[in-house]
Amino acid sequence: MAKILIIDDERAIRSTLREILEYENYEVEDVDNGIDGLELIRNNNYNVVLCDIKMNRMDGMEVLEQSLALKPDIPFIMISGHGTVETAIEASKKGAFDFISKPPDLNRLLITVRNALDRGTLVTETKVLKRKVSKTREILGESESITRIKETIERVAPTDARVLITGANGSGKELVARWLHERSNRAENALIEVNCAAIPSELIESELFGHEKGSFTSAVKQRIGKFEQANGGTLFLDEIGDMSLSAQAKVLRALQEHKISRVGGEKEIEVNVRVLAATNKDLLKEIELGNFRMDLYHRLNVINIHVPNLTERTEDIPVIAQNFLEEICREYGMPIKKINEAGMKALKSLPWTGNVRELHNMIERLIILSDKVISEQDVIAFANPTGGTNIGSGNESQSTNGNSINYDDFKSFQDYKDQAEKDYIKFKLEKNNWNVSKTADEIDIQRSHLYSKIEKFGLKRLD
Repeated sequence: MAKILIIDDERAIRSTLREILEYENYEVEDVDNGIDGLELIRNNNYNVVLCDIKMNRMDGMEVLEQSLALKPDIPFIMISGHGTVETAIEASKKGAFDFISKPPDLNRLLITVRNALDRGTLVTETKVLKRKVSKTREILGESESITRIKETIERVAPTDARVLITGANGSGKELVARWLHERSNRAENALIEVNCAAIPSELIESELFGHEKGSFTSAVKQRIGKFEQANGGTLFLDEIGDMSLSAQAKVLRALQEHKISRVGGEKEIEVNVRVLAATNKDLLKEIELGNFRMDLYHRLNVINIHVPNLTERTEDIPVIAQNFLEEICREYGMPIKKINEAGMKALKSLPWTGNVRELHNMIERLIILSDKVISEQDVIAFANPTGGTNIGSGNESQSTNGNSINYDDFKSFQDYKDQAEKDYIKFKLEKNNWNVSKTADEIDIQRSHLYSKIEKFGLKRLD
């Protein structure tokens, strides 16, 4: 449900606008001055703001400027009983979405609000898509190990030296590779990623070097491999410890001679590629076991960057957790939550077998299931791998009402979120003896919105 804020010092106008918009099923709040309106905007997320221009205490144009400085994506619709072309132009220059004269025409108002909502949705979707396309995050943390990694990247990135990145799953090896590419002289060209563990051994050579039409049964047309796609750029070989020995031999030749041959082809193709590799395995042990070539290891390991486990740099957890907290809350379009000191201490004490990736997932879970301030009890209940809602063994977990949940039962992440939300609301209602007003205040949503959730999930009080 879209959330709209009305800022106007005329009670009659506020009441009229509120009545019209609530009839259209919008969630509406109103305030009679710009200072209070600005404070509401600072602490809440609104989809559209309707703001009068001539007001006491703070002029509407000033509210517009200060609000857009805080949250530049909020569509502002300015309204005034003294509307002129000059006023409309000035409002547009300052960032207003549109301008409506008083008394507002009903149809014009609703069309403008819908257009503003559509524009806000497009802006949000564009930001999400940009984040998905450009996955590179900051390397967060000020620990000695992270500082050393950043310094190494700054020194090594501008060169063409090959880099072997080591570390456990989820520790951030891919992020290091992206930083190396984006700070290199090849940044304008492609970064091509290959997950060697995800490609069957019989297909890895075709994936890396391409193949000619008819070279094997399913080769119905020519295929360009990853080495050629990365020509002039960077090739990132993730989980290279899982690459077959035959493919390793061809990669070694490509690194030595800067030439490749497609599967089924005789022509040699010159390639200019910088190779970065990553692994969660001990390659020296793999060499002893006969699973990895020593000569390839030495070719790849010109520079070694080891990414430590999260438990080895717990002092970085608060800054990483806060970053994830803000990022996820923005994606969900909700006010940014906080983790209190005891909650942060509890997070730092967890084993973090999944490293930074696990921390991201846990913060997302805490945002969904916790109140405005995430406490130590929330961390224990929802994030502790040895209890609460986390996986203990197999695919089972405990929900907030104590019932067993099998994660395989959920077809999508949305299904899981709905179940988690249902359990959370039921838990809070039962805790407050089904006092809807008290529960709505406690979990920071409108009472009408809570009633809608109760109806949606079919929640009923058991006598």
